Amino acid sequence: MPNKQNSTHDHHEEIRLELHKEEFQVSKKIIETAKVNVFKKTYTVEKQILVPVIHEELIIEKKILNPESTTDTKVETIRIPLSEERIEVTKHPIILEDVEIYKKKIEEHIQFNETLKEEKLHIDTVGDIRVMLDNQTPTV
Repeated sequence: MPNKQNSTHDHHEEIRLELHKEEFQVSKKIIETAKVNVFKKTYTVEKQILVPVIHEELIIEKKILNPESTTDTKVETIRIPLSEERIEVTKHPIILEDVEIYKKKIEEHIQFNETLKEEKLHIDTVGDIRVMLDNQTPTV
């Protein structure tokens, strides 16, 4: 009689079932959210100020000292320089503010929730069958 060895590995049909699980990967990208134009704008303002100025006027007072003698009249010319103050306006810039413009990176933490799926093996049996899983005791 031929020696037949019955082994559980002789005639079995293998079915593969892949179990999947979702995982998430977080990545970041930089997007432009705004554009800022920084510039100076000049405004004109009319200002009025009162400045006191001085000027000279020539006053000549004539006095007749000897009215009987009309022949003693002498004409004298006297030159007197006259002056006045004139306003000169000069404008010069002054620094109102020193403005620094820079970008600052601010780190904040944003929490988000994500639902992930995971497949697990479930076995439904009908009838009297023993199911054996790797590293587990058989279930009836």
